[in-house]
Amino acid sequence: MLATRLATCAVALMAALPARAQAAEPAPEAKAAVAPLRIGMIGLDTSHCLEFTKLLHAETPDPRLAGCRVAFVYPEGSPDIESSVSRVPENTVKIRGMGVEVIDDLPAMLAQVDAVLLETNDGRPHLTQARAVIEAGKPLFIDKPVAGSLADAIAIYRLAKDRGVPVFSSSALRFGAAVQAVRSGSIGEVTGCDAWSPCELEPTHPDLFWYGIHGCELLFTAMGPGVKTVTRTKTADFEFVTGVWDDGRVGTFRGIRRGAGGFGGRAFGTKGTAALGGFEGYAPLVVEVVKFFRTGKPPVDPAETLDLYAFMEAADESRRQGGVPVNVAEVKALAEQAAGLQR
Repeated sequence: MLATRLATCAVALMAALPARAQAAEPAPEAKAAVAPLRIGMIGLDTSHCLEFTKLLHAETPDPRLAGCRVAFVYPEGSPDIESSVSRVPENTVKIRGMGVEVIDDLPAMLAQVDAVLLETNDGRPHLTQARAVIEAGKPLFIDKPVAGSLADAIAIYRLAKDRGVPVFSSSALRFGAAVQAVRSGSIGEVTGCDAWSPCELEPTHPDLFWYGIHGCELLFTAMGPGVKTVTRTKTADFEFVTGVWDDGRVGTFRGIRRGAGGFGGRAFGTKGTAALGGFEGYAPLVVEVVKFFRTGKPPVDPAETLDLYAFMEAADESRRQGGVPVNVAEVKALAEQAAGLQR
């Protein structure tokens, strides 16, 4: 009887061992833990500074953002755009309340961070600011606009390539679910696209760089690079830009100046058509930025970004010439010459 009981206990003990051994293993989330990422931010003149920080500092953040925090912000931004300058004092108070240290020494900040968010709303200082980050060897995300001119944008990407430092720039509109589905082939090959967004103008920047960039980013996410000619017309209500791609496809951007606004578009493909969706918040973009910081792999090819900005700068040239078609390659060539003088 005793032997039978001992045998039964032994079997029960053996059955329990795997469970106990398994319980002693580290939890899956512990195995998957990633190293902390200290982020530096440049600029405090846009709502993006606060919105991005809220996502990264959330009490329960998206798991894809875990371990990433904004440690410092260098607040220097626009010297003269009132809508930007006026935001800095209030944003300074708010971001300090999120646990971010405000620092007035850019080299000192760069020495203490792993990656940088360039958030200055004014694109004109971006070349100078980006140069400091690139020379420090830190991965860099540049919020829209990438620069205040196509020449400056080319200079930034050229410097980054020369130094082997990863850089990327994008509007949040690029990473919406609907337009990403189109990009991934949901309607087959894209044969054309119409996109739109608000298009507030800022006299210090090429017209579409300031806010039309959002709709143009939707257009290029669907169409990809390769625009050949650009023609721009306007009315009291709209800026209207038509691009013809190298393969004959046509894409349009409607910049809304008056009346009902919003972000959106429709893509046409070999298997159907699809709405491009609108603004889905900043989380999809911030997830891509953090992934980029960790891997060093930009989710947007620099050539596509420069093609997008050439499209917008060619639109300005078309306006100056009375609405005639403008060759994008010629616009790029002039900008590349100007960028070469800045090296």
